[in-house]
Amino acid sequence: MRILLVEDDTMLGSSLKKALEKHAYGVDWVQDGESALAALQDLEFEAAILDINLPHRNGLEVLRMARSEKIQTPVILLTARDTSLQKVEGLDSGADDYMVKPFDLDELLARLRALIRRREGRIAPILKCLDVEIDPAAKVVRKAGTAVPMTAKEFQLLKLLMERAGKYVTKSDIEYALYSPETAVESNTTEVTIYNLRKKLGGGFIKSIRGVGYMVET
Repeated sequence: MRILLVEDDTMLGSSLKKALEKHAYGVDWVQDGESALAALQDLEFEAAILDINLPHRNGLEVLRMARSEKIQTPVILLTARDTSLQKVEGLDSGADDYMVKPFDLDELLARLRALIRRREGRIAPILKCLDVEIDPAAKVVRKAGTAVPMTAKEFQLLKLLMERAGKYVTKSDIEYALYSPETAVESNTTEVTIYNLRKKLGGGFIKSIRGVGYMVET
């Protein structure tokens, strides 16, 4: 589960990154508004933690531009100013939640979990390709109407492929989406997971081209 962290305070950013990774999140940490907007435009995240006071482009500008481009990544805004006017401005700009520095880490993590749960319930429809379907909110996979047991990584990889059905997904994209940069990933980990998925869903469900990637058809 990947999180975008946007914080220009090096000490706070470093401690937040370590805390999030300790709780099994993959974290992309950037320290200015331009980099934040580029990351939101180019990559998919479960949520973003976005400071308002940033160099190059402030967090409210980043948020407004992202929402204008139909980027729906849930966002928790961080600010040092505890004023109702700035809270209203942040929420009106498209933020999903708001926290004032200094904040309690456990509360931030709880709000992040709640935000991700709401997102899954709100914008995660049933995915269906051929006779296989995924219910992302319920974390259930069915083939021809029958539930198929999955490990967490099998579920995540299948969901990624079905979200991008009809397009090849490279091995590097899969590893980026499923593992944090600090995680040591065996060279054949993806191949083993694909093999297990094919055993459960049928050998022809996931197609592959050597050197290109993996795909499921719509």
